[in-house]
Amino acid sequence: MTEFERPGDDAATRERAIEARLAGVQQQLRATSDILRVLTTSTTTGTSSRDHVFDAVVDNARRLLDAQVAQIYLVKGDSYVLARSSGLTAEFVDFVAQHPIARDRATLVGRVTIDRTIHQIDDVLADPDYRRTDYQRVGGFRTMMGAPMVVGDQVVGALNVWRTEVAPFDENDQALLMTFAEQAALALRHVELFGDLESRSAELARKVEQLEALSEVGAAISSTLVADEVLTTIVSHAVQLSGTDGGSLMEYDEASRLFGVRTAYGTSPEVIEALRAAEIHIDRTWVGRAARTREVLQIPDLDAEPAPLDPHLRVLHASGWRSLVAIPLVRPDRVVGALVVRRKSTGAFSEETCELLAAFASQSAVALTNARLYQQLEQQSVELAEASRHKSEFLASMSHELRTPLNAVIGFSEVLLERMFGELNERQEDYLEDIHAAGRHLLALLGDILDLSKIEAGRMELDLTTFPMDDVLVQALSLVRERAALHGIRLTLDATAIGSVTADELRLKQVLLNLLTNAVKFTPDGGSVDVRARRDGDEVEVTVTDTGVGIDQADQERIFDSFQQGERTASSSEGTGLGLTLSRRIIELHGGRLWLSSTPGEGSTFGISIPQPEGAAPPVEDERWMIDDASATGPTVVVIEDDPRSAELVDLHLRAAGLRAIGAATGEQGLELVRSERPVAVVLDIHLPGMNGWEVLTALKTDPTTADVPVVVVSVEPERGRGFALGATEYLVKPVSGDHLLAAVTRVLPQRRPDGVADTGRLSVVVVDDDPLALKLVRSTLEPLGWEVHTCTGGQQAADVVRAVAPSVVVMDLLMPQVDGFAVIDELRPERDSEGPPIVVLTAKSLTPQDRSRLEGRIAFVAEKAGLDLPRLARRLAAVAAAHVAGEEKP
Repeated sequence: MTEFERPGDDAATRERAIEARLAGVQQQLRATSDILRVLTTSTTTGTSSRDHVFDAVVDNARRLLDAQVAQIYLVKGDSYVLARSSGLTAEFVDFVAQHPIARDRATLVGRVTIDRTIHQIDDVLADPDYRRTDYQRVGGFRTMMGAPMVVGDQVVGALNVWRTEVAPFDENDQALLMTFAEQAALALRHVELFGDLESRSAELARKVEQLEALSEVGAAISSTLVADEVLTTIVSHAVQLSGTDGGSLMEYDEASRLFGVRTAYGTSPEVIEALRAAEIHIDRTWVGRAARTREVLQIPDLDAEPAPLDPHLRVLHASGWRSLVAIPLVRPDRVVGALVVRRKSTGAFSEETCELLAAFASQSAVALTNARLYQQLEQQSVELAEASRHKSEFLASMSHELRTPLNAVIGFSEVLLERMFGELNERQEDYLEDIHAAGRHLLALLGDILDLSKIEAGRMELDLTTFPMDDVLVQALSLVRERAALHGIRLTLDATAIGSVTADELRLKQVLLNLLTNAVKFTPDGGSVDVRARRDGDEVEVTVTDTGVGIDQADQERIFDSFQQGERTASSSEGTGLGLTLSRRIIELHGGRLWLSSTPGEGSTFGISIPQPEGAAPPVEDERWMIDDASATGPTVVVIEDDPRSAELVDLHLRAAGLRAIGAATGEQGLELVRSERPVAVVLDIHLPGMNGWEVLTALKTDPTTADVPVVVVSVEPERGRGFALGATEYLVKPVSGDHLLAAVTRVLPQRRPDGVADTGRLSVVVVDDDPLALKLVRSTLEPLGWEVHTCTGGQQAADVVRAVAPSVVVMDLLMPQVDGFAVIDELRPERDSEGPPIVVLTAKSLTPQDRSRLEGRIAFVAEKAGLDLPRLARRLAAVAAAHVAGEEKP
């Protein structure tokens, strides 16, 4: 039997009961739907939205539960407040407001919220525990029922209904009331969440606005170093976001201990001028106190401040400002300034406003500090640029002054070592070699310093030409081969299909020689130095690997700094520490890079790479500016040497001097070459396979056809007496420098006229230089070779001397007092095609592009005084004179 079936009920009765029950359920559903619709569609927020839902709850609960009154109470501390009701009289509402309900079991509301469950009092007058009879007298209720409103784990209130007669509610009524209570709790929770969301959204909006303002300030700081622009941006945003009327930013001067207004916003020009004129001292003003204590200070009402006001506050008060706040601008070690915002009305500033202004104050401190640092940096940059200019000028001047006596020391020692004025004993030769080596070393150090000065001043220019890379590698290796051989160090070269490169040949050779010299210098005896070169795409790469002591990781970058050297051996104290610095700078000027890879105890690898784009057109090479362009089509010299490296080295030196070298690996081959080639000289080693050098020398001198051929012996055997006794013209003991070898060969060559015919006729030269040592040096070099030397100490009479003498060639310095070399050349060669003797420039001046353009077409070549190779200069002068004579003889 169902709940709708009772004994004796007929079908019609049961049907009516079902219909009534269905109608009640439909009413409940409609009520619930109405409440949910109000909850979800309310266009109001906060308490207003909650009240709309509460009204729907109490109205539907009262109607559906057939009650005279429905009411919602909310927990508030230790009591309850009436939040919403339906059916209550105004008298009862006032009574409840004046006599709140305590949180105890004396009332139905108390029992419901304490027990967290639904309760019903069938008759309050018959309930001994119900003690609020005053409520009953005013309200007249008899039966009451209440349900708790629970949000999460917390009871927040109760929904009550009553009837004014004793008529208890049934189970269906209790379930319905519980449903309404849950919906009321849901509405309350919804309101709370919505309120929190609105509050957080508003706070987020404020934060976003503040962050945007701070971002704008940050962008202003990073985009400009004009302090006033940044500070104006800061003050304007601070005033706008704090809701104030105006503000100013002050900068603190430590020297005077005064604050000065840098910028202001929302302030009349008159007030700004008055503020700037006021003496705002850090020890005697309100702003100064904020800076000293590093605290945010505010004045809610200027009228209430005790008199007398300080100068800053006095100006503001007279101008109608009534409240203000000051935020100090400080750095960890000093006061920078202060940010002040102001209102025309009185009132305290909130903590949030002060925090916001503190953020702007931090930005202001950064901006002021940056501006000061930038101003100091600009001043220091100007001073550094001026100091760098003076340094460069000093180095250039000292270079000229120091190179002149150094060239004399080197040149005269070379003249004596070449025995132009007689033989030397062994001690004299040793001392002269020491003098010569020391002079070369000093000259190299001076050159490094000057080169670095040029690079730092941006005045070093690359003289780009296209040349075979293999030749540069071989030449660089030849210059260190002798030192490597003395220490038993093996040199190897692996160059694969490098071909020609476009670069500054002289500078690239300088870099390679520096790397090779260091590698040999720091490699123990018996080690090895390997050079590898390859073309990798658009780059040419060269590496120099040694088996030396290596370089610590801590030193691997420091050694590229100026005047720094790695901690490798005691010998590392040699030099200025500029070699690697210059090398890296030179490679970087080529657009390349120089790197290092090293392991202590295992060795080091230095590498360079320079870009060589494929298909790039090589620059046109102007032969007028080439100094090392001597050809190998001159007189023949037979070199009898079994060691390929030594033979290659001699060949390089001879070819550089314009001689044609033919090699023989055995004495027998050498004799055949001498008899067939009729050379002008023979370079002979003593230790040969088969027939030794002594036997070759004897055979040459006993054969009438070869007896007149000069023989230069180059050997490790120091038996000069035996060599001269057998007929040797010169005897050199290995190791032999290239200069000494060339000097010895040059001395045995027959003297020739410019036209190449052996004769007793003399070449003539006019040397124009204001340095007496330079004149003496050139004279001592050329006169032993048969030159007639005329000198002139200045440019005033140079042109007259040249016209009177009609020399084979003119050697001209450019740097002279009164009339310089340029003026003399202009007079001798007013036009590029003007006739006259060829002019060779010998100078210590670093030629600029303008200088080169002025000299182009008027001179034969330029030779630098620094590191001057006197024998080579003599040969070049003879070649230039010969070419001039040959040109004149053409029909």
